Amino acid sequence: MTTAHVFIATSLDGFIARADGDIDWLLQRDDPTEDHGYHAFIADKDMIVMGRGCYEKVLTFDSWGYALPVLVLSRQLAGTPVPAALQGKVRFADLTPKAAMDELARQGVQRVYLDGGQLVQSFLRAGLVSDMVVSTMPVLIGAGRPLFGALADDVSLQLVSSRAFASGLVQSTYRIAP
Repeated sequence: MTTAHVFIATSLDGFIARADGDIDWLLQRDDPTEDHGYHAFIADKDMIVMGRGCYEKVLTFDSWGYALPVLVLSRQLAGTPVPAALQGKVRFADLTPKAAMDELARQGVQRVYLDGGQLVQSFLRAGLVSDMVVSTMPVLIGAGRPLFGALADDVSLQLVSSRAFASGLVQSTYRIAP
């Protein structure tokens, strides 16, 4: 069975990016001397599944930062060619969260890192997220793209751990309760 896991940062007021997608507030506050556990988190994942918005943001960075294969779920990108520099690293698909997880399970993928706000929201609505590591940055940005959106039903969480860092970042790990 394939499981989906989230590792994401948010402002204290719950936004993962400004309305225009800018994450300057996050990059300015990232303290390279603090180990927030990303490398340990990603070490046991087989693949990354991200949404189009996240993919397009990552393309603006200086380099492609992922060693794992990436599946981008997007109606708009499905059927379009992957950029030459990302051949063999990225593929596009127009799949629902459930269909994506079923396809990945058929391929032998066991643990997936989910990245991107709308994608995380869609997987939560589908009941497909196993756990989440949410790093809350000590900044209020006032408006932007929320980490969580509308849900048909409550999603109960069990706090696994919470940790504060010298920078003011607070990281909480939650298991999705049955």
